[in-house]
Amino acid sequence: MDRLLRYFLDQFIRRGAMTFTTASGAKFSCGDGSGKPVAVRFLTVDAERRILLNPELALGEVYMDGTFVVENGSIADALALLMDQPEILPHWARLQWLLRYLVRHSRQFNPRRRSLNNVAHHYDLDGRLYSLFLDADKQYSCAYFETPDATLDDAQLAKKRHLAAKLLIRRGDRVLDIGSGWGGLGLYLAEMTGAKLTGVTLSTEQLQVSNARAAEKNLAQTANFFLEDYRDIPGPFERIVSVGMFEHVGVDFYETYFRRCAELLTDDGVMVLHSIGRSEGPDVTNPWITKYIFPGGYIPALSEVMPAIERAGLLVCDIEILRLHYAETLKAWRERFMARREEAVQLYDERFARMWEFYLACSEMSFRKQNMMNFQIQLAKRQGVVPVTRHYIEDAEARLRGVERGKQPRLQIAGE
Repeated sequence: MDRLLRYFLDQFIRRGAMTFTTASGAKFSCGDGSGKPVAVRFLTVDAERRILLNPELALGEVYMDGTFVVENGSIADALALLMDQPEILPHWARLQWLLRYLVRHSRQFNPRRRSLNNVAHHYDLDGRLYSLFLDADKQYSCAYFETPDATLDDAQLAKKRHLAAKLLIRRGDRVLDIGSGWGGLGLYLAEMTGAKLTGVTLSTEQLQVSNARAAEKNLAQTANFFLEDYRDIPGPFERIVSVGMFEHVGVDFYETYFRRCAELLTDDGVMVLHSIGRSEGPDVTNPWITKYIFPGGYIPALSEVMPAIERAGLLVCDIEILRLHYAETLKAWRERFMARREEAVQLYDERFARMWEFYLACSEMSFRKQNMMNFQIQLAKRQGVVPVTRHYIEDAEARLRGVERGKQPRLQIAGE
């Protein structure tokens, strides 16, 4: 087994410096010796066999099981090295990739009941877990880092502000937030712009938090959240926004999604879609991510999205690509999670904590090393709805900053 393992790993790892210790105690190194050295160990022959048979699925599983450990560096360092190789996949895993690609439509087939179950798998976990690593507003999507030294909370606020500016919301506009999460974006839009916000989610956990937050902020009259599928919500709406939800739609439902958005949007309406995307064309979801993190999820290439938009009769007004913003977001999440890792163990167990650590690290490195990105697509139903230059975005953001300052509670001197 040692010789077989060394042969295949040596074929794949051409960059960096990684030292392996096998279950029998043998040691060997792979790579060109550059960069930060990483040392890992297999504790069982079964872990070695699984890596050779199905590396994309097995690497995360053997790390979760504790039979693959990083002795020098962290799992993030190991994944950074493994995901920075000349070939994205080990050559012995290419046939498995092809088979997954051939059946990807069945894996992404997300009718209403399956969508509900998929969302519950991830988003109905104990809410305390997300509080370990998200910002104070519980934004669980790519932040917008206006400056390199921006904090996570500042970057998430900037993301909400950036989206609000692109939506061109007028006071009293009916706004639909598809995939409203814990309500942070919707509450921001209602509070800062005077919009009448309707948020829809398929997570009972998120729904309860969203409506409770609306009540706490005295926004229950203008911000309402419902447990509803986007295909069933009645309209119309002057504005539609969707952040971090499109990845759960499934490639066979893209046209359904955009046609429904077109039906819900008024003739002078504006929509902004914010989603993770692929820069290198259609692909398949990593099997470990599908099994343990996001069943039914898929990150689209723009080449898969644009035809569905065109067939739905929507006009693309603007596309912005956010490069590395999610890598920095995930880095912040990973560091915050690791600082409170023992709390995650107490909520679940050690295996779950290793799973979440692997999830955050591999997600970060997919954006840092493998050309994942985020896109924001601005859509309308007719020409002339959106200004002809982007200057309005900066102007709107400046106005929103002023509103934000006015909404901050006044600091009081002790005894005042």
